[in-house]
Amino acid sequence: MKVPDQIKQEVNDLRREINHHNRLYYTFDSPEIPDADYDALFVRLQELEQSYDLVTPDSPTQRVGSEPLTQFSQITHEQAMLSLDKVFNEQELEDFEARIKKRLGSEAGIEYSCEPKVDGVAVSLLYRDGLLERAATRGDGITGEDITHNVRTSQSVPLKLDVSGMRGRLEVRGEIYLGKAGFARLNARAEAQGSKVFVNPRNTAAGAVRQLDSRNTARVPLQMYCYSIGITDDIAMPARLSEVFALLDSWGLPVNPDRSTEQGMQGCLKYCLDLLDKRNALDYEIDGAVLKVNDLEIQSELGQNARTPRWAMAYKFPAEEKSTRVLDVEFQVGRTGTITPVARLDPVFVGGVTVSNTTLHNMDEVERLGLRIGDMVIVRRAGDVIPKVVRVITPEKNKKPGIIEVPSACPACGSSVEKEGEVLYKCSGGIICPAQRKESIKHYASRSAMDIEGLGDKLVELMVDAGLINNVADVFKLTVAQVSALERMGPKSSENLIAAIAGSRKTSLARFLYGLGIREVGEATAQALAQHYGDLQPIIDASAEDHELIADIGPIVAQHIAVFFSNKENLALIEELLVQGVEWEVIEKADNADVLAGQTFVLTGTLEQMSRSESKNQLQALGAKVAGSVSKNTDVVVAGPGAGSKRAKAEELGIKIIDEGEFLSLLDSLSK
Repeated sequence: MKVPDQIKQEVNDLRREINHHNRLYYTFDSPEIPDADYDALFVRLQELEQSYDLVTPDSPTQRVGSEPLTQFSQITHEQAMLSLDKVFNEQELEDFEARIKKRLGSEAGIEYSCEPKVDGVAVSLLYRDGLLERAATRGDGITGEDITHNVRTSQSVPLKLDVSGMRGRLEVRGEIYLGKAGFARLNARAEAQGSKVFVNPRNTAAGAVRQLDSRNTARVPLQMYCYSIGITDDIAMPARLSEVFALLDSWGLPVNPDRSTEQGMQGCLKYCLDLLDKRNALDYEIDGAVLKVNDLEIQSELGQNARTPRWAMAYKFPAEEKSTRVLDVEFQVGRTGTITPVARLDPVFVGGVTVSNTTLHNMDEVERLGLRIGDMVIVRRAGDVIPKVVRVITPEKNKKPGIIEVPSACPACGSSVEKEGEVLYKCSGGIICPAQRKESIKHYASRSAMDIEGLGDKLVELMVDAGLINNVADVFKLTVAQVSALERMGPKSSENLIAAIAGSRKTSLARFLYGLGIREVGEATAQALAQHYGDLQPIIDASAEDHELIADIGPIVAQHIAVFFSNKENLALIEELLVQGVEWEVIEKADNADVLAGQTFVLTGTLEQMSRSESKNQLQALGAKVAGSVSKNTDVVVAGPGAGSKRAKAEELGIKIIDEGEFLSLLDSLSK
């Protein structure tokens, strides 16, 4: 049917007006019309869309949720979504700025963009030609989950940007959260319905974005604040982050109104303290402030570490503290056999969660605290995450104190407990210890390692206790019949688990290395090892000294890696895993991968034919190190138009300087 022009115009006007009111209500909490008037606009739009077949994906009427998915699909971030380093006091803030200035080789003042650290879920929004195409979780920073169906239900997220003529992709990153008012309304509704109330806003938001049925998500009033941009396709961006925020705001994207631009660390500290003072008055939960270098070019110069940018820092606020009683102290056996004292507490609500137990780390900490069973203690959520016993209060009121002593025998297997170093105690049982077997298998199956869907902690414990598995290789020998015989495991769930195990055989070298549980080898270190060596055998054959040549791997971690691969039992287990079909693609290194090894380059000024990031990537692929400042260790400075102090310093030190044309010729010659 032909739709009259006046109807088309009315639909467009209604959508624009409803989006305007949605933004006022959900982002700024300042509605300008009564709910009844809003409802009338919404109903009118629905009527016109249905009558004239004008429903489009970007309409505000399409936020109610859709049919449930069977599973989440994985997406790979073209630009990694990095974590943030954290500081907790003024001195650490000053140290952060000192590192920046040292790396830049300048004592000039630095401008920062400051914003609240919203306690929510980090997400990526991808717009194409101004329309929302995809939303994804941060995941491990490299791989996330597609949550588009859930994010579309949030009134805070525009389905279409308020800009004409935008072409190509724009990736916007931000924090999805549940405001305090929305959380209160949600719990009030749950209580009225006799349902289970939610514990805290952050966990509720995290659960909502990972619903397979987006109709459930639509019932949760999720909001969002944007904090950065990712990939862009020829979309002009300002030179400063504060200006980027203003641009995003003009396009209808939600940005935090409590952000500020400050000069130097003293300005940042004042911002943090002011924000802390009004923390409780905010309508959303925060756990600190985020401070970022405002100049985007300087951000690029500073670069990043393995998992964190060098130009940003999270200033964590003091954690909440509550008093409670230590009811008992038990000893847990970790994946590596370490015996750790754990305090069982009279449950206490602190920092948004109920805490009933917390690690005491080691016996030195127990002695430092002067802790006994029955003592009243102060519990703090350190960094608003990890519960910690801070101190003992009124110890004299504990009339029947219980002395805390390390057991002589492992609580899991009865093997003797041995002291290692100054403070650690370890079970001598090794692989025969069920606690160590359980923890190593749990770690291997975890999402960041082999990501075996359905093989959770409780099921691992059940399988070990039943004698079905004794190590990670045994996981691949399981049958549907064996799993089905376990409690609460039916034929279908057993088949799904066996299928997930089979699928995990195809993995990456980095995931496999992380899954082995090598001491102090986290995800970033595992990735660095994989990229450097390309395959497993070179890692096995390498020495600790070889490992130290890799950036960010120090002598202690290098020694842990070498010791792990020198252990015959570990090698036998790896061989068994390979026999069971675990495999990965070898990372091929180009013939010229090390042609610039040992040389340090500095990029400065404007590069007109190749972006700074692409130039950096090409240099690193050839084995060069790219530094942010000029020093006596610099070999070559690539200077484009506008090169200033760095070029001057290079001239002063007699360092080789080349222009962009010479740089491109160099890359061309090395690529042949």
